[in-house]
Amino acid sequence: MGGMVRRWQPPGALARSPCVKRNGNPASPGVRIQLATLDDVDAIRELIPRSVRALSPGYYEQAQIESAIRHVFGPDTQLVADRTYFVAREAHALVGCGGWSRRRTLYGGDQTKSGHDPLLDPRSEPARIRAFFVDPAWARNGVGTALMRACLAAARDAGFTHLELMATLPGVPLYRRFGFTAVQEVNPTLPDGVVFPMVRMIGP
Repeated sequence: MGGMVRRWQPPGALARSPCVKRNGNPASPGVRIQLATLDDVDAIRELIPRSVRALSPGYYEQAQIESAIRHVFGPDTQLVADRTYFVAREAHALVGCGGWSRRRTLYGGDQTKSGHDPLLDPRSEPARIRAFFVDPAWARNGVGTALMRACLAAARDAGFTHLELMATLPGVPLYRRFGFTAVQEVNPTLPDGVVFPMVRMIGP
């Protein structure tokens, strides 16, 4: 990631928005974007496989989907503890989640981590965009966009000047709309031997 680091700002048309209506337009009342708490972890854990199974066909085979749910996807409770993970809520229902991180881990839930997860230096290292999942009933209704706006604003406020993420294939279009660029195709082999393609992207 060498070279000159320029000051990152979210695109003007993508300014922060705390809520979104079902039609995808920022408005209130609607879906509220809030910091996740440990009380939300069970609902996040339930949402993730439901989201992945519904929104990944056409991008991944069923064996890849089930393997990733088992070995990759899941809550990263460190993000919740760091107060860098958000939930989207309609009334009392959790309809999406996603966050950013000031730590080195690029992707994966608690089951993928071992040992210390060190902090990044905002002066020279990119913040991570992490773990976006949307309730299938709310897909393409602005939930991911609202979560992304919250993450971009929070990372900027924390002093980070650039961003990085590991995208699943269904997530690539969302990240491209926010100015992320694909820089590497990654094909990790999961513990059961299944290959799960992803795309490393860097922010504007």
